[in-house]
Amino acid sequence: MKKLVLVLLLSSIAQVMVAQEEQSGGTLSFKEAVKTGLQNNVILNQQKNQLVFTQINKTSSLLQMGPSIQANGNVYRNDGNNFNQQEGRVVNGVIDYVGGQLNASMPIFSGFSVLNQYRQANNTNEAQLHQVVRSNQDVIRDVANQYLQCLLDQELIMINEENVATQQVQYDQIREQVSLGSIPEADLYNQEYQWKNAELLLVRARTVHKNDMTTLALTIQADPRGFTRVENVDWDINKLVADSISFDEMISTAMDRRSDLKQAGHAEKAAHYGYSSLKGRYYPSIYAGANYGSRFNYIHGEDNRSFSDQFTKDNLALSYGVSISIPIYSGLQSRSQAAFAKVNYKNAQILAQNTEVTVQSDVIRAYQNFRDAKTNYVASQAQLQAAEISYRMERERYDLGISNIVQLTLVNQTFVRAQGDYKSSLYALMFQRLLMNYAMGTLKFEDIP
Repeated sequence: MKKLVLVLLLSSIAQVMVAQEEQSGGTLSFKEAVKTGLQNNVILNQQKNQLVFTQINKTSSLLQMGPSIQANGNVYRNDGNNFNQQEGRVVNGVIDYVGGQLNASMPIFSGFSVLNQYRQANNTNEAQLHQVVRSNQDVIRDVANQYLQCLLDQELIMINEENVATQQVQYDQIREQVSLGSIPEADLYNQEYQWKNAELLLVRARTVHKNDMTTLALTIQADPRGFTRVENVDWDINKLVADSISFDEMISTAMDRRSDLKQAGHAEKAAHYGYSSLKGRYYPSIYAGANYGSRFNYIHGEDNRSFSDQFTKDNLALSYGVSISIPIYSGLQSRSQAAFAKVNYKNAQILAQNTEVTVQSDVIRAYQNFRDAKTNYVASQAQLQAAEISYRMERERYDLGISNIVQLTLVNQTFVRAQGDYKSSLYALMFQRLLMNYAMGTLKFEDIP
């Protein structure tokens, strides 16, 4: 009865402390953590900003294949000799001018340089889009890893709290038995050490939890004072254990869905078109252009024609034609730039090939680790059951006086360690299943339970 009362009392105190802690900081759910991380992650936001630029650059490169139009206007005064167009003579005096022009230019041929620039910009934009998708998955993976670690820390704290309560109750029982002379006093000192050691392990577990919670806050770029606990995840562990996805299916999915592989492919194409664009400078460029404009002049001290007559009739001018530019010699500048672009293209090819190998390696690693995690979980589950039965039997043997404190201590330590191993294998299995989706490129916020 005393043991039961003491356990209930310690449990109540622990619940009160947890409730106070939750009120002071609150509890964070897994989906909230991922959502906050996606909103605040520095690298992801930088990638999104870069995506805005590539989208604008893509549109600009497309429009550069069309005509460019420019309007010019000017107002100025000339004091001195100037030629008067209306009278065909030189006038010495003060003349005010108002003029306006409309210029248009249209590329006809530029060695396909402008077309390849658009193709380069288009593939750069596609590459950046896939980079954002992969960065999004990177954030989910990192947040999930840290969140599950904090969740494991909380479970270990609970295990250590239960162990402290058990060791204290056991200490009180041994003290009564020592006072009755039924067991040696050395057992009491041994048990006191086990009790204090359990308290020390509890303090360390709480310290690790606080540090990991701070790391989680940093990962999602949130105020660490906003939450002190994480909410348990509602994942069907039996479904995870029964998952039987094949390796060939994972490889096929990854080659089709991995955003970093697609990003590398588009980056290679962008580099290829960039190289082709620079090679286009070796060829002549042909442009068509037109200029339309007029002006008004006012000569001080003389009789002037009206603004309407001058600007809309007398001084109208239209010019149009075609220009051609033939590159002959520029100090090998174009050739040097093309050589540099060719190097970038070759490096992009190497990177794309390396990314394909990386994807395959990631899938192999994720597949093997998930299988190992399932095996480890099943084994740790059986180990925990055996350790619990062994502890109960050894406890009964000790109470009956047919065992000693050393053997009971060893069995208790094994039981506590088995509890920790089971929880660790549980969350490792959850994370490894998430890593499989990450390796296949199918990890999405919408799929988070």
